[in-house]
This record gives sequence, C-alpha cells and structure tokens, in this order.
Amino acid sequence: MKPKVGSPPDYTLDDDEIPWVLGTQLNEDAGPLGRVDGGKVLMVESHGFARRKPYHAQKLTLVFSAMRCFRDRLSDEGYDVVYRKGESFAEALGAFFDDYPDTTPVVMRSPSYGSADGLRDVAREAGGEVRVVENELFVSTREAFDSWADSTESDAFRHETFYRWMRRRSGVLMDGDEPEGGDWNYDDQNREYPPEGWGSPDEPSFEHGEIVDETADMVAEGFETWGKAVDASGFPWPVTREQALDALSVFVSERLGTFGSYQDAMVSDDWSVSHSLLGSSINLGLLHPVEVIEGIEETYREGDAPINSAEGAIRQILGWRDFMRHVYRHSMPELATANRLDAEHDLPELYWTGETDMECLRSTVEDVRERGYSHHIQRLMVLANFATLWGVVPEELNRWFHATYVDAYHWVTTPNVIEMGMYGSGVFATKPYVSSANYIDEMSDYCGSCPYHKTKDTGEDACPFNALYWDFLDRNEDELRSNHRMSLMYGHVDDKRGSGEMEDIHERVEELRRMEEDGVL
Repeated sequence: MKPKVGSPPDYTLDDDEIPWVLGTQLNEDAGPLGRVDGGKVLMVESHGFARRKPYHAQKLTLVFSAMRCFRDRLSDEGYDVVYRKGESFAEALGAFFDDYPDTTPVVMRSPSYGSADGLRDVAREAGGEVRVVENELFVSTREAFDSWADSTESDAFRHETFYRWMRRRSGVLMDGDEPEGGDWNYDDQNREYPPEGWGSPDEPSFEHGEIVDETADMVAEGFETWGKAVDASGFPWPVTREQALDALSVFVSERLGTFGSYQDAMVSDDWSVSHSLLGSSINLGLLHPVEVIEGIEETYREGDAPINSAEGAIRQILGWRDFMRHVYRHSMPELATANRLDAEHDLPELYWTGETDMECLRSTVEDVRERGYSHHIQRLMVLANFATLWGVVPEELNRWFHATYVDAYHWVTTPNVIEMGMYGSGVFATKPYVSSANYIDEMSDYCGSCPYHKTKDTGEDACPFNALYWDFLDRNEDELRSNHRMSLMYGHVDDKRGSGEMEDIHERVEELRRMEEDGVL
C-alpha cells in the first residue's frame, strides 16, 4: 500500500543496509521494509523517550505492545530482527553499531519536526550512520503537496481547498470530474443527536495475549503514567495488524452507517458513539490510511453506508489527517509556541484530576482517563473550547493532549490543538472555535445532569462556559472584532456593555478563577 497522491520514492537497499522500523511505522509494505525480502531488521524500544511526559498508561502499553508483536510477526516470517531496548536511541544504536559496525540502518522519516536531522545526529553520536528516506504512510507525498501548493492560485492552507484537490487527484468519491452525490461535503446531515433509546453498535474487542500483559506490567512498574492502568482483558486498542484489520471490518460493516449522522454527538454513557476508533492503528502503521479509505468507499458503493457517512469518514483521513501533516511541517517550529491571543493562564488542574462539577468536562476527562480517548467534538468543543475561553497558554494544552491520548503525536496534536482548537497561529483557522453552553447543550446530554444552569451567564450556579465566552470576546476584541465571522457576536457584546451586564460577567469570571484555584469549580 502506497500514497495515492504523488509517487513514492524509488530506491533500493544496498547489501550493507538494513531497514530500521520505528514504533509508528509498523507496516511491512512501506518504506525500507517493503523493499526487502528477509534479512536483518532493526527496531529500537526507547524508554527514555517515554519518560518525557506523564503519558497515559494505555498509550505506552499500546505502543510497546504493538512494537513487540510486530517484532514477533517479522521473526515468524523469517526476518532476523535486532530488537534493542535502551533509555535512549543513542544507547540502543551504540550497542547495535558495536555488534554490526559495517551496517547502515535505513529508516522512514518521522512526521515530527526535525526528525530526519535528529535521527542522523543520534546515529553519529552512537558511532554510525543512518539513511533517512521519505515516509509512505500518508495519502499524499510531501513532494506532491509542495508542488501543488507552489502552483495553485487558491489558498493551499485552507482545508476545503486541500480536500477538494485530494479528492480530484485521488479519484476518491468522485463521479468523473464531480464529487459523488453532487456535493463536496454533507455536514448539514451530520449534526443530529441520537434518539432516546438508541445505542451505538458494539466496539471491536480483542483477545490479547501475554505480550500485552507483560508490557502493561512493565509500564506500571517502570514509568510514571497517567490514566487508568491496563487490564488486558478489556484493553480496547489493536496491537497487531490482524486486530487492526478486524477493527476496520467492524467499522465499515457495523458502525459506518450511523457514523455520519451522529459524528458530532456527545453521549455521556456512550464513549464511542459510532466513531471508527482507528486513529491509533493508522498512526502506528498497523493500517495504511489508503486501505481504510478504500474500505469506506467500497462499503458506500455497495450500498451499505450512506454518502454522508462515507464522505464524513473519508474527509477525516484523506483530508484532515494529511492536511495536519502538511500544515505542521510547513509551520514548525513557530507553531509549537504560537499564542496569537496572548493567553497567559496555566492549564487548570481539573484536566488531570477530572474533579469538577462541570459535567461536560468531568465526563470527557473521565473518558480520556479511562482509555486515552474521546472523539473529535469532545476534543474541540469541550476540552479546547474551555481552555481557549479560560485563556490557557496553547502550548500547555498541547502537551496535555500529547500525553493523554493514545492516538496523539506531536505532528498530530500541534496543528489540531494550537491552531484549530485554540486559534493560536492563524496559519489556517479563520475564527476561534469557541462557544457558550448553547452548543454543548445542543450536541450532548451533559447539561441535563449538570448542577450549573446552561442558560445563566452570572450567579453562583451559572454555567462557567457562558461568562467565560463573553469575557473571552471582550478581552480579545482588538484581535477578533474585525473578523467578519464574529461581527454578530460583537453586537451582543456591545449590548452587554451598554446594559452594564459585562461588569457582572467579569466579576463572575474572577469568581470562577478563585474556585478553580480552590479546586471547587
């Protein structure tokens, strides 16, 4: 399986070169591993890398288990896997070069910023050399995007522009030169809330073997982690290629049909709704994004899923995932610390503890603590929304997402959190994605069991989202008022100032900040 837009690099491995497979590239058909048939393969399990943040226990268990299962699969197929463990890549590579001084590992670059130079530097520090080749685990190549971006008269850093280019170039969900069904997206059909009594189809389940048990024990004993400890009998994430394919099959055959309509819905007792739950498998390389897209499109064309579901799911992978990759590599390193609204507050402790009376935040943080996952609307309109209104330094929220989600890596979280979630840079977002309690009430059942009143701006039981929303608009007026997409809301700001209500709102926000400091928000 190769990229669908652009041509993968053409190269071979010399006799003194072997594939080096990173922990997020567990794919036999891509990169250097896809260009050999047997022989030595290098894998490095770096424990020091996993100590940099209080990562979710399930995330570390997932990554290390998937690497070890991949190692065993390759060994069973006749490869001579040199599997090195160490506190650092340099330590593990040093031991490798001691044993194989005339061997050069060949590795696909990681999408994370500076990875190619970093890998070369680590290898030199360890006494050897490494050859870095292009990453083939995306739908589009770097070269294809850059060539198009340089030549297009449209704005390449607008997702809709990019997405339509990807559809045309790949032929996915196209009817000749026109989009399948006549429209490029079907978002107007994807904002429904499930009726009472509806339950999402069962999530995929897996019978994990000893490797997950042993790895979970290793993580528990050797690392400072966050989140619920791993119980292998209920571990919800694929760690092998076969399990990932099963998860894909479950999604397209049982969950895709209702994914579209309910993809934005937040249901307190249904953590997955009808989402694919494939992000971690794609980001580890267990699934190639192209095969996921093809499975979705085939299900639609066979009449087993509606167009709004197929298009919505494909847009997340063919469009958004690749778009994040290209935005990230073109916007780093500045994007990592971007803070265009001059936010200055620390991330509230409740993101780590989940201790808050705000039901939407409590429930969402509990979802993440439970399994290292919540779906994209919880991420954007609960977690990022609140942090933006609160005035959290974007880099702090980005670190939290990176540590706590099983599918999160720096190249994924940085454009999603800092730009899309917190309007931190302006590289592609056209407005802040913020709201009062109205949106959360419309798309969830959280407000019905929350002690705060969703319709009140001020007063001791008023929903914090409301006062924070108006306070956010007020303090960021110089940056936002000229934005035509915000003009209507600034009319309401003017009304609140004229009536004196804005003073009460500011007092309520100060009270909320004191409550957060005291741990009673």
